[in-house]
Amino acid sequence: MKRDIRLDYRARPSALAFMARAVRPSPGIKRGMPAITAHWRHRVDPSELKRFHALSGLPESRELPLLYPHTISFPLQMAILTQPAFPLPIWRMLQVRNRILQHAPLACDAVQDITARLVGHRILDKGAEFDLHATVQVDGAVAWEGLNTFYARGRFGKPTADAAPEAPKVSPGNTAQWRMLAGGGWRYGGLSGDYNPLHWWSGYARKHGFARAFFHPQRVLGQCLAKLPQPAAAPPLQLEAWLKGPVFYGEPVAMHMEALSDGTAFALHVNGDHRPAIVGRLSAASRDAGLLN
Repeated sequence: MKRDIRLDYRARPSALAFMARAVRPSPGIKRGMPAITAHWRHRVDPSELKRFHALSGLPESRELPLLYPHTISFPLQMAILTQPAFPLPIWRMLQVRNRILQHAPLACDAVQDITARLVGHRILDKGAEFDLHATVQVDGAVAWEGLNTFYARGRFGKPTADAAPEAPKVSPGNTAQWRMLAGGGWRYGGLSGDYNPLHWWSGYARKHGFARAFFHPQRVLGQCLAKLPQPAAAPPLQLEAWLKGPVFYGEPVAMHMEALSDGTAFALHVNGDHRPAIVGRLSAASRDAGLLN
């Protein structure tokens, strides 16, 4: 039976609660997929916004950046992923794709009704994917929405979908090069609610097969967007991103950019690796576009 779970928060969901729930047994996919929705009415804290700009690398402006709601809505998604009714434990979840659609500018003083919900899942040959959809409403109208896809490796039964869509190939064109910042993972966790030790504790990361601790994907996307050509069009704008590998603190990176008819495609390479760690596309969107259409 499908279970409806509604989570209403008066403030940012507590990361301590996430961690406490993360160690509980999970029911498994065979018991069905619950309908989990989480809501929070958010008001921007100016000091917190300054911290976001400093950590993400995005410039300050009179309007909120495209990635600010992506980061601030993430605690609600953490609340969903750590619910006892969620089929798999959060420590098996890995972000693999992001889609973001900004319908209208967001003023820095706007009161935002943020809602996140589990909207679907797929069984793949070697794993399962889960889609979490977030919206930001201002005065009853959706100004922003995002769709995060999480992947868990394993065998979960007969596949219900084909392999995940491949990231686009980005032809080498203009290239931006820089060195990623060192540290800041714990501070960024305070914004996103994601205190996964992979992002701030190298010893823990090595135990899980990584060379050392690495960036939150949202933060890397901020570093990339800060160096892309500014879109000529006003919203609606769409960002699509494929998260293919870790980006370690302090590493040199190169981002290849390819001009498109309606925007820019980009691929971020870490320390000379020919395989991109992140591939993305920032483009104009139609007025009637929607991530769940």
